[in-house]
Amino acid sequence: MRSKNSYSFFIRGAALCGVALLSFLSCSSTTADSSNNENPGNGGGNVTGDPVQVWLTKGDQSVKLQQQSDIHFTTGSGSGSSIEVDPAQVFQTVDGFGYTLTGGSVEVINQLSVSKKQELLNDLFGSSGIGVSYLRISIGASDLNSQVFSYDDLPAGQTDPTLAQFSLTKDQALIQMLKDILMINPTIKILATPWSAPVWMKDNGNSIGGSLKPEYYGVYAQYFVKYIQQMKNQGITIDAITPQNEPLHPGNNPSMYMTATDQATFVKSHLGPAFQAANISTKIIVYDHNCDNTTYPLSILNDAAANPFVDGSAFHLYAGDISALGNVHNLFPNKNVYFTEQWTSSTGEFSGDLDWHIKNIIIGSMRNWSKTALEWNVANDASFGPHTPGGCTQCKGAITVTGGTSYDKNVAYYIIAQASKFVPAGSKRIASTQTGNLSSVAFITPSNKKVLIVQNSGSTSQTFNIKFNGNTASATITAKSAATYIF
Repeated sequence: MRSKNSYSFFIRGAALCGVALLSFLSCSSTTADSSNNENPGNGGGNVTGDPVQVWLTKGDQSVKLQQQSDIHFTTGSGSGSSIEVDPAQVFQTVDGFGYTLTGGSVEVINQLSVSKKQELLNDLFGSSGIGVSYLRISIGASDLNSQVFSYDDLPAGQTDPTLAQFSLTKDQALIQMLKDILMINPTIKILATPWSAPVWMKDNGNSIGGSLKPEYYGVYAQYFVKYIQQMKNQGITIDAITPQNEPLHPGNNPSMYMTATDQATFVKSHLGPAFQAANISTKIIVYDHNCDNTTYPLSILNDAAANPFVDGSAFHLYAGDISALGNVHNLFPNKNVYFTEQWTSSTGEFSGDLDWHIKNIIIGSMRNWSKTALEWNVANDASFGPHTPGGCTQCKGAITVTGGTSYDKNVAYYIIAQASKFVPAGSKRIASTQTGNLSSVAFITPSNKKVLIVQNSGSTSQTFNIKFNGNTASATITAKSAATYIF
């Protein structure tokens, strides 16, 4: 995580457009509001075919993740533009959709009453809620903790090469919340990422910037080993790690600069062998930075000694284009790609953020082979805190905690919900066509439901046909909206 202010133009400048989520799922509970119920299709004709559930979020916020009237499949090809879903063409398996659970998120969620906190966690992670299936957490503090810390902090001038002082004590609140979440969703996957090594391992002795000293590469690898083992002892399995959050952004607090050459050396000569020796199966995912620099992950994947230890590469989109994930995948099709972070700003507006993020982070990343799509932090307070001194002051969580018994759901909640509620882990991306202003991505779920996410990037409503197995369903997507169709 960087100081996000320098990227705020990127979000504010995003084009506005509508989004439609089309999903073929049976959902056990809804937030449907009959006063806002719409039927975006069928043209008033007789309907006798298979029913298609409809879920909708509008950019003007008049409807948010609400179930609408069903539409229906009929025989015939229909007229006008179409999106065809083809389950015969299968691509990557999805690991999940979610957020980063920061220390600050834990702090503000813990301010809720016991019942309200449980209500929120059930809504975020439960099968009757939006079913978040993937979390990113920080190893030590991120910039959205109230203070900077590592798991081996020492007085200035001291070192601990045996890691005798290593302790997870400062993250006990996070660990407890993860346990609570695992009670709700025992299969949720967790990616862990450090913002900085302990400062005594760094060449500048500071939490901001600096690089890992070469003499501590082996010690730092054992730091990861201890972390994974001690989290496992707490009942928490770390599915994957990245060696460094945003390794080319050393200005955040905390942060650490790590070149591609250094990361390759760390992985092939220290971290990979250390995991192997400790019989750790946690995936190593490299890079974890912006889409404008594919040279970094490709150079590590091209390193014959590093490559066998690497599961894949992770990306953010504060610079570059989402197609970078697909470009890396095409060069190394046996390695995975992941989308791991994007923030929404306190200065952004709902419609523009919904549009840009679903187009790029949900549809874009998935069409470019990503196994995950993660927004930034789960929750913060009304002042966009807590954060470290120098940490992000504009990052808006999916949830704003406004008191001991109240919280608000922000745009990032709905961005993820439009996918996570309908595309569970283990789903596979399947082929879907695109037409005109409509972007799409499709999935088949483990229960054989079909999910089509469609975005209308135009300024007016658009009627189109969903084509599947020779049948057609007519749907209308309002401008600047998101909908979910289920059959």
